[in-house]
Amino acid sequence: MPGNTPPRAGIFGIMNFVIRSLTATDEPLLWEMLYQALQTAESETAPAREIVRQPEFARYVENWGRPGDAGFVAHDRSDQQLLGAVWFRPPPGDATPELAFAVKPGHRKRGLGAALLTQWVRANPEQSEVSLRVSAGHPAVRLYERFGFKVVREETESVLMRREI
Repeated sequence: MPGNTPPRAGIFGIMNFVIRSLTATDEPLLWEMLYQALQTAESETAPAREIVRQPEFARYVENWGRPGDAGFVAHDRSDQQLLGAVWFRPPPGDATPELAFAVKPGHRKRGLGAALLTQWVRANPEQSEVSLRVSAGHPAVRLYERFGFKVVREETESVLMRREI
């Protein structure tokens, strides 16, 4: 897996970013990305930061670095600003594995999400089944569909999507 990626062309010109593999020391960074993932619209009022510590969210990050935990993070090449991340951890038992994904507001809709998902798919060809949750009506649904995810369950505020290869 390459540690760096070349600058990528985005809708608004060149996004100069680097994608690297996550490490066990990246747990603080993932807490921030989890918080960013919960901000589903650019104009929405941000939730309290403590929300990420609720069990239904904390399970994506708490004690990061266990066997099977893997993913990628994107940083701005010039100032190292955190831009986005995609990560995965094996669930307990035989539950369908879930993918976590976030791009910070202000950096969305510029190709960064597609670059992160491309990196994850290429690095995990053996992952035959994975799911993710996204807010109902969120524009990212179209991005996930491009990567083979299909809506398998719709709820009031979210949809569950699954990719099977």
